[in-house]
Amino acid sequence: MKTDLFDFDLPPDRIALRPAHPRDAARLLVVRPSEAGGLEDRSIADLPDLLRPGDCLVVNDSKVIAARLKGRRIGRGAAEPEIEATLHKRVDGSHWKAFILGTKKVQVGDTLRFGTEGKVCFLGELDAQVSQKDEGGEVTLSFSFHGPVLDQAIEERGAMPLPPYIASRREPDEQDRADYQTVFAHDEGSVAAPTAGLHFTEGLLARLQVRGIGLQKVTLHVGAGTFLPVKADDIENHNMHAEFGTVSRETAEALNAVHEQGGRIVAVGSTALRLLETAAGEDGKLRAFSGETVIFITPGYRFKAVDLMLTNFHLPRSTLFMLVAAFSGLETMKRAYAHALAGGYRFYSYGDACLLYPQR
Repeated sequence: MKTDLFDFDLPPDRIALRPAHPRDAARLLVVRPSEAGGLEDRSIADLPDLLRPGDCLVVNDSKVIAARLKGRRIGRGAAEPEIEATLHKRVDGSHWKAFILGTKKVQVGDTLRFGTEGKVCFLGELDAQVSQKDEGGEVTLSFSFHGPVLDQAIEERGAMPLPPYIASRREPDEQDRADYQTVFAHDEGSVAAPTAGLHFTEGLLARLQVRGIGLQKVTLHVGAGTFLPVKADDIENHNMHAEFGTVSRETAEALNAVHEQGGRIVAVGSTALRLLETAAGEDGKLRAFSGETVIFITPGYRFKAVDLMLTNFHLPRSTLFMLVAAFSGLETMKRAYAHALAGGYRFYSYGDACLLYPQR
C-alpha cells in the first residue's frame, strides 16, 4: 500500500503541548462501525459506562527515563560545541544507544560531558565516550559509571524526552516529569510514554474496578523509533523498529480466561496492542512472551487477541495511524479524524483519545 493513503492535514496548533488536568478530563471519541452507531463524543471519565463488566483493560507499565541529556564535547579545543543526546536503548550496565542532535559534531573516541550539578558524580560531571557511530545519527555511548549509579546520574541530569512535535515548540520542564509518566509506570526502560495510559487516574481506576472491569499489565519499553516517520513510498518497504517486551504467564492465562468467560480484551495504547498480538498464537490464545517485537500492523492484518483499543490521535503517515486504520478500517479512521479536527480534539502524546471498535 502507498504511504500517501495515510496522509492527512494536521494543523500544528492541534498538537497538545500540555495534558488535560485532571487526566481523565480529556475528550474521548468513540469510533464504531457506521452501521453500529458511527462516532460519539464522550470523555475519558465515561470509560466505565462504555465498557462492560467482565471486560479487561491491558496497560503498559513501562516507565519513561529522563533520557534527554545536554552537555558538550570536551578535549579537542577551547570552544567545544554543545551536544544534545537522547538515549533510546540500553546495551548493558554502562552502554547506551543514543541519537545525537547534530551528529556531525562528534566522532568515535570523543568524550562528552553531561551536566555540571548533581549528587552522584565526582565533581558533578557525567562523562561518556563515543565508542561507535552508525549511519542515521545513532551512536553508542560508554559511560564512566555503571548500573544503579549511572541510572541515578541520568535521572538527575536528564529531561523527559518529549516527542519532537512538542519539544520543538517548548522546552521540557519539571512538570513533564509527572505529566509524561503513567500511573502504572514501574519498570524503567522507555524513552517515550505509552501515551494512552496517561489518561488514567486513581479515581478512574477505582470506578472501573467497581464496574467489574479488570486490569492487567504488560511491559513494552518504547523506543525512539516510535517517532520515526515512514519515508518509504510503499509501506512494505518500511523497516519497523524493535522494542523489548514481556507478557507474564499469569497475565496470559488471566486474559485467556477473560475471553473464555465472554469478556473483551481492551488494549490501552498501540504498545500494549502490538505486544499482545506478538504474544498471541494463530488460535488467539495468549502465551508468555519475553523478547523483541518488530510487528508492523497495517491494513489486512488479522487481529488475534484484542477486541477494543483505547488510543490517542496519531500523526499523518505514521506507523501508529496505519495500525488504527488496520483495526477500524482506513475510511472509518479518516472520517473519525476529520470529525476530531472539526470538533477541536487535541492530538498526539498530551492530546485526547479515541475508543476504537474493530471493523467488521
